[in-house]
Formats: sequence, structure tokens, C-alpha cells
Amino acid sequence: MTNKDTSRVALVTGGTRGIGEAICMVLREAGYQVVTTYRNPERKPQAQEWQQRQAAAGIEIDLIQMDVSSPKSCEQGAREILERYGRLDVLVNNAGITRDAVMKKMSLDAWQEVIHTNLDSVFNVTRCFLETLLEQKYGRIVNISSINGQKGQFGQVNYSAAKAGVHGFTMALAQETARKGITVNTVSPGYVDTDMVMAIDEGVREKLQAQIPVGRFGEPREIARLVEFLADEQSSFITGANFPINGGMFMH
Repeated sequence: MTNKDTSRVALVTGGTRGIGEAICMVLREAGYQVVTTYRNPERKPQAQEWQQRQAAAGIEIDLIQMDVSSPKSCEQGAREILERYGRLDVLVNNAGITRDAVMKKMSLDAWQEVIHTNLDSVFNVTRCFLETLLEQKYGRIVNISSINGQKGQFGQVNYSAAKAGVHGFTMALAQETARKGITVNTVSPGYVDTDMVMAIDEGVREKLQAQIPVGRFGEPREIARLVEFLADEQSSFITGANFPINGGMFMH
């Protein structure tokens, strides 16, 4: 394990499963001190079990309780991280949920929960660390969006709107921080072999896979490798960009 006083520190929100988990693993392998989040105190036992499994495999990941949809929870979590490590170098805004339904049947709760968790969270978390990044004159912010934020998706007006908003946030903040040593970029995965995608009805899943020119779903580590590239110190001329990684399913 690298020395906490000298290693770069990376926060990955929602990193105990799926793409977020792969990002944690790849960044840790690259030498970062990685911190990830769990949503509420009730989930602490499961998060700790996950942490212990990773430690048994030789991968040490720190945990912090942070409900990314809550500004107060983000502020508290950020204070704990900065007290613990004294800095943050890489922020990956990854946490997200789905609450799918066609617009005609979508409840207000389904709309608001997705917007709060997938879009408001990017503001909530970034806001808590921006002053630190500016003082350091260095930082890498990577926001995880989606192919459906680029092209839309039937039954996902909430998710598509939130994920499209993520890149709007990226482009604006990138302009504000471009001369401050901080880059801000978006990664927009297509359909990836995660629990979220595997929960889709098998018939629908087969139709989706048939639309992917490379003929398969992505692997979480393929997304994570792109995030690692953008997080690197040498990726300093890339900012405000949206990187599709979808097997050719959507090109523009």
C-alpha cells in the first residue's frame, strides 16, 4: 500500500459495485489511495463486508458514509476525507440509480429520486471539494454519464435527463477551472455487464446486445481504464470532453 502522505487520493462515489467497483480497483492498482462511499448507515455492514473482501485480495479501499443526494451528508463526508488525507486529487462522480417507467406512468418520486441521485449529486459532491482543488492548483474530475444521456432511451426520461445534465455541468465547470490546473471530463458508457444491465429482461437485453456493433456488452474494467487515463497527471490538455465508450452503439 502506498504511503497516504505521498500518494494521490481519489474519491469514487458509489464504488462498491458495477462500474464504480472496477474504477476503484483500477485506480488502486495504479497507486492511488482510493476512497469510496456507501449511502446510509444501514448499509455500513454490507459496505464493510465488501471492503474486507477486497482487503483479502490485497486491495485496500477506504470507506466513507455519504448520501450523494444530500448536501449535508456530502459536506460531512468531505470533511472526514479531508481530515483523514489532507487533500483530494481525483474525484469520480459515479453514483447513480434507475427508476424506469414511461413518462405517462412515471411518478414524481421516480423523477425526483433519479434527478437528486444522478445529477444533483454531481453538484453536491464537487462543491465540497472544489475549494481544495483550487487551492492545490491541481485536480481531475471525471463525471460518469451514459449513452442514454446522449441519445435518450424509451422509459428513461428521468435517467436520460439527469445524465445529459451531467455533461452540461462538465462543460461549464471545465471552463471555470481550465486555468487552475483542474480538468473536468465526462465518460458516457454504453451497456456494460453489471448487475444493473443484467437486471433487464432477458429478451430486451438480447435486443440491446444485437444493436452493439462489437457484438457484446462492455466490461466494467474497460470503462475504468478510460477513467484512469483521464485521471492521470499527463492528461492535462483534455477538459470539457465527453468520451463515449459503447462498442459503437451510438456514434455522432
